[in-house]
Amino acid sequence: MASRKEGTGSATTPSTSTVGAAGKGKGKGGSGDSAVKQVQIDGLVVLKIIKHYQEEGQGTEVVQGVLLGLVVEDRLEITNCFPFPQHTEDDADFDEVQYQMEMMRSLRHVNIDHLHVGWYQSTYYGSFVTRALLDSQFSYQHAIEESVVLIYDPIKTAQGSLSLKAYRLTPKLMEVCKEKDFSPEALKKGSITFEHMFEEVPIVIKNSHLINVLMWELEKKSAVADKHELLSLASSSHLGKNLQLLMDRVDEMSQDIVKYNTYMRNMSKQQQQKHQYQQRRQQENMQRQSRGEPPLPEEDLSKLFKPHQPPARMESLLIAGQINTYCQNIKEFTAQNLGKLFMAQALQEYNN
Repeated sequence: MASRKEGTGSATTPSTSTVGAAGKGKGKGGSGDSAVKQVQIDGLVVLKIIKHYQEEGQGTEVVQGVLLGLVVEDRLEITNCFPFPQHTEDDADFDEVQYQMEMMRSLRHVNIDHLHVGWYQSTYYGSFVTRALLDSQFSYQHAIEESVVLIYDPIKTAQGSLSLKAYRLTPKLMEVCKEKDFSPEALKKGSITFEHMFEEVPIVIKNSHLINVLMWELEKKSAVADKHELLSLASSSHLGKNLQLLMDRVDEMSQDIVKYNTYMRNMSKQQQQKHQYQQRRQQENMQRQSRGEPPLPEEDLSKLFKPHQPPARMESLLIAGQINTYCQNIKEFTAQNLGKLFMAQALQEYNN
């Protein structure tokens, strides 16, 4: 859908026809077995994503859309995109898959790249590491191996630098998601940590020579902008919001840790009860054997002591990954502000 609240929305999974189209793109690129090592995006695609958010994104609402392009060796070229239409859950008659197929069919008729290579989503202060995004990207990557998700952060972009990153699920996490076993033992066996969930793919934004010439002409004609605003330190609200979100996630992590510790205590208590029961049973059998009586029949301990259900650890990994993202954002902004402070100090000393 085009507009959803962060953490509750998910992108529509690609259909069978879409997967077939992507397979053609892979063959066109030559080597289909090589992993995607670089994402090349046309400047027009970036402008479309930004325009989509400016028109429909509000507050914590996110916008999503489809990425189109082709695979060339180990490079994924994104040449076009279109947004998911904005509609409410009451629109039961709307079919998103059918809408995607009609859009791709229309693009094919006008000789525009129509191969499905992923999807994009905006984010609110970097809050994109959610279960909804994980499930959606798994569906895309399972159907189309080279697919990526582009994360656009409009708030960070408004601070002066374009924030657009491409992510893929790691092979280890893909295997765990295929098994759908997120127990502590399965994650430990697969060596899954919050650092090994998503892998970032380098992005290169490319424009045609005509657009580069046009931008050069516009830059010559444009008036000289005031550069002093680049030294502005008015980013305390942004840092404060990141710190607030970070504290909220830390609280969630602490609650999850309490649940896991409770589970471990219950497991330890149950193991002690099993051991005590087995000892009593063994003593009774020894007494019966000394009296010449047959031993008691063995009983199924799993029926006497029902095992506790282990808590799913995937949510903890996602929370840890989101905490890491917030920490990286805070680190970037504090580093920028420190640089601005030193530059402002040098300019002040020079003027005095």
